[in-house]
Amino acid sequence: MQRKSASYIRTTLAAITVATAALASLVIATTTPAEASSHREAPFITRMPKVDGTDFYMFRSYETGRSDFVTLIANYNPLQDAPGGPNFFMMDPDALYEIHLDNTGDAKEDITFQFRFKNNLKDTQLQIGGKSVSIPLINSGPISAVNPGTLNVRETYSVNIVRGNRRSGARSAVTNSAGGASEFDKPVDNIGNKSLPDYAAYAAQHQYNVNIPGCATPGKMFVGQRKEGFQVNIGEIIDLINIPTARIVGSRSGGRSATANKNITTLALEVPISCLTQGTETVIGGWTTASLRQGRLLNSVPGSDNHSSSKEGGPWVQVSRLGSPLVNELIIGLKDKDKFNASKPLNDGTNFADYVTNPTLPALIELLYAADGVKAPTKFPRTDLVAAFLTGVSGVNQPSGVVASEMLRLNTALPVTAAAAQNSLGAAQCFVNGVLTLSNAGCDPAGFPNGRRPGDDVVDIELRVAQGFLLPLADAPSGQLPYTDGALVESSQFDMAFPYLKTPLPGSPNGSNGVPANP
Repeated sequence: MQRKSASYIRTTLAAITVATAALASLVIATTTPAEASSHREAPFITRMPKVDGTDFYMFRSYETGRSDFVTLIANYNPLQDAPGGPNFFMMDPDALYEIHLDNTGDAKEDITFQFRFKNNLKDTQLQIGGKSVSIPLINSGPISAVNPGTLNVRETYSVNIVRGNRRSGARSAVTNSAGGASEFDKPVDNIGNKSLPDYAAYAAQHQYNVNIPGCATPGKMFVGQRKEGFQVNIGEIIDLINIPTARIVGSRSGGRSATANKNITTLALEVPISCLTQGTETVIGGWTTASLRQGRLLNSVPGSDNHSSSKEGGPWVQVSRLGSPLVNELIIGLKDKDKFNASKPLNDGTNFADYVTNPTLPALIELLYAADGVKAPTKFPRTDLVAAFLTGVSGVNQPSGVVASEMLRLNTALPVTAAAAQNSLGAAQCFVNGVLTLSNAGCDPAGFPNGRRPGDDVVDIELRVAQGFLLPLADAPSGQLPYTDGALVESSQFDMAFPYLKTPLPGSPNGSNGVPANP
């Protein structure tokens, strides 16, 4: 066989890269993605779970003494089974994970936090018959400290803050307040109780006080595995809402949550409010995205390191997007679920407005429960849903001069509700027969759709809002029924301090002596 020159090989690789990029563009153009409380919510994203954003939370911190801060939580990599080894659920080192904030209401990001990850194989070896042989596991012994010798793979990450356009704005590194380092260790996932006898204490060592450029006060940061907080009776909902009428308008507990025994990977930041708002505007909008390089070359003979299976190149392409919960699942049509994930909020009014103003879910619910007297709202266009999902609610969380766009919006001037007093039906209870009534019993303006806290039961809220809870009775004959999926979410299910989501479930629940920890 004729030996090819180095220049020929370089030219060929360049051509392959261009072809791969073109193919990626074609795939993304024809199957582009979307999200919200999004677990495998769009066809394309099911192929790459590491960059599948599942939930986005944004709320004024209700930890004692922290009410001057906003907590941002972006969850990725859905439906993690606790015994998910030996590689568990590390983040994608070839991906760019971002949290975007709009503090002017123009549907463009003004502040972006960018997360990048590294996986470093230590290649722990044992002497076997006179030979050094690599172990097959992620650890060789118990783990109790940051980056111990017994950990076979060290996962680290860095975070930049970008002010202005996410790609061309001014970029600066977030640093550790203790020592100034810009690289942070991420805790290994909860392998089990023998490897990690006290996972809560171990994970707490990975919570950092951080200096954020442009912020006078340090914030907090934690990145790592947590117990899944979002609960949804997804099996019965997707099966044509296979829930008896007495239960879908009845008890908010007793339903089967598909995520009750799952873990998730969390990117959590706590940032001073003064560092996020602009001028006199107190409302901020937020969403999270993940992006991959446009081109990918697979290596037919991978090497011995963690990054040799493929080579990535080209510009970033957004493949995941998540703002308000359940938008993609309950509102966006199947043909556009991928398109939404690749889109930017600025284009929502053109691309997706019909799904909000003329939603299909209420009609489906009426079709399935018509025999029980359930009726869909009769008002079109659905301006109540436009307020909930595209502009914010006037008098609650609508910024001045807002450009219609889907994102989670938080009025940072509204007071915090202590955890014990939170209503898991959020700010929806502040409306009576379609009228904002802050004096209504149960009204909790600090809850969804004014931002989103972990304890807000967004499935129940959005089922009710979709059926016309925010409309006058004349426009929504069944709008005041207590719709529920039966998978209750409330603040008592979470911690009362940053990062709020609970310690992840262990892969092996047995104690270190093999005896079940909770027989």
